[in-house]
Amino acid sequence: MTVQPVVQIQPVPSRLGYRMPAEWEPHQATWLAWPTDLKTWPEELKEVEASYVEMVEALHLGEEVHLLVRDQTLREYVSGLLTNRGIKKNVFYHEVKTVSNWIRDYGPMFLVRGGSEMAYCGWRFNGWGGKCPAACADGEVPKQLAPLLRTLQFEPEMILEGGSVEVNGAGMLMTTEQCLLNRNRNPNLNRSEIERFLNDFFGVDRILWLGRGLAGDDTDGHVDTLARFVDVKTVVACTEENQNDENYEVLRNNWDRLRHWKGLLNLVPIPMPGMVQNRTGRVPANYANFYIANTCVLVPQYEHPNDARAVEILRELFPKKKTVGISCIPLIYGCGGLHCATQPQPAHSASRK
Repeated sequence: MTVQPVVQIQPVPSRLGYRMPAEWEPHQATWLAWPTDLKTWPEELKEVEASYVEMVEALHLGEEVHLLVRDQTLREYVSGLLTNRGIKKNVFYHEVKTVSNWIRDYGPMFLVRGGSEMAYCGWRFNGWGGKCPAACADGEVPKQLAPLLRTLQFEPEMILEGGSVEVNGAGMLMTTEQCLLNRNRNPNLNRSEIERFLNDFFGVDRILWLGRGLAGDDTDGHVDTLARFVDVKTVVACTEENQNDENYEVLRNNWDRLRHWKGLLNLVPIPMPGMVQNRTGRVPANYANFYIANTCVLVPQYEHPNDARAVEILRELFPKKKTVGISCIPLIYGCGGLHCATQPQPAHSASRK
């Protein structure tokens, strides 16, 4: 008699009543991984650290800030930087080794159920389609944080980065074809199978597919550099005014795709900051990579005239929150920004708005 192997079927979060909350819903905390990459920032790391200090300074006034630091030495160093700025409360340190500081892409992606329960997904991570093999180790961070989070963890059998999806907390998700359908992520899955994962693990029932991402984006077109929900029905989307810019047609195509949802969505254009380059070429500078916290909205700044326009647009959309401009040069040299650097943990009382 042949004994059949036991197949364990993982529960599906959406069938258990879980959903991914929108970023503007109440936070318990924001998670950050302190930057240490001298290969990316051989001369600019101190400036990048200064941007992180500015982020923590704004965030800690309205929610907890949890910092991943590789060891005790770095913990003491970062603590000193923050203390010198008068930041002494609501900051918690965890000695967890990371290769990359872009915790949005590999960190725990939190879910909520009702008004009191939280869980999270630890998606598979392959270093942005194999471009950064060393960073694959960061895919273990959700498991490493399990003793701290002490809540239900789901492990979808699919590669996905947090910056590649955007939700409104009420059943709608945005993503891009360039990233999620890329053969360097999940070559064994087709579009409908990927959509099933998104439906099952994020609790969504409508998926809005954008096309391609920005020039110089080594993530293959993360949506958080293109378009963001700011409430259940409103999307802020990047538009390029210079017809000679290589992003012009890409962003116009994405805008046209968003217009097909006009009956369900209100669209707000946000400008671009022009071309920003590092040592190897163009990087994906944009204003869509803002971060919505409990009491503030962090807005990327690039020493460009459109910086003020971006701040004003978001100030009008979030009149009850403080709009804080954060220098993202040279942070963007690492092809990431404020949203990429943050991972929100919902408050247990999170509820839809």
